Amino acid sequence: MSLSRRTAARSVRMLGVTAASAALALSASGTALACDITEFSAAAACDGTKGVITVTDKDATHVPAVVTVFLENNGADLRQVGEEQTVTGSKKGVAVSFAEDWEPNAEYRVHVVAVKGKKTLVDADITPNVTTPSKACAADDTSIPTTTPSSTPSSTPSSSSSQTAAPPAGTATPSPSPSDSSGDTAAPPAPASNAPSPAAQESNLAETGANSNTGLIVGIAAVLVVVGGGAVFFGMRRRGASHR
Repeated sequence: MSLSRRTAARSVRMLGVTAASAALALSASGTALACDITEFSAAAACDGTKGVITVTDKDATHVPAVVTVFLENNGADLRQVGEEQTVTGSKKGVAVSFAEDWEPNAEYRVHVVAVKGKKTLVDADITPNVTTPSKACAADDTSIPTTTPSSTPSSTPSSSSSQTAAPPAGTATPSPSPSDSSGDTAAPPAPASNAPSPAAQESNLAETGANSNTGLIVGIAAVLVVVGGGAVFFGMRRRGASHR
């Protein structure tokens, strides 16, 4: 074989090896740039006092991915958490959150579907499943309680309310009636009577009958009556005699 043929054959073999190497390199680089389930991660966290399930996408090819979260119970889906969300990742990572009032040590399954054109790049679960912390999110202790005013009126009146308000100037102040001052209804006055009261009669009897001179006065009155009667009798007799 001449030198020129040997040189040509060697050159062809070198070109073949170079082409094969380039094909392998392109295949490897294409595989590295493709969207993969390993570029997704999930964790349970607290957003203030509320629990959330956060999923992060670090796909540098920016392929949109649909993320769905399920609450697990003994290896089976108990329920879906909220609605599915679409995320477009980046090299630094893009996160989406699912609001969930999770309980301690609960388990969640996160499923990712990424489609580019007509080719499905990812249709798998993030492994392992998400397990929530053993302590629930702390309650919010910074809230200020609202004081509700009591609807029950005070049983003790204030000193200002117990005093009677003074009437305005120029207004005549009515005098209180007897019933207002005494608090009881006054009895009507007794009708006037000419009959002497029992007390008056008793006092007169005491002055006359009970006096020690009562007998003397009665005797003198009887003598005067007899004397007067005798005088009248003798006068009548003398008048009759003079007429005869």
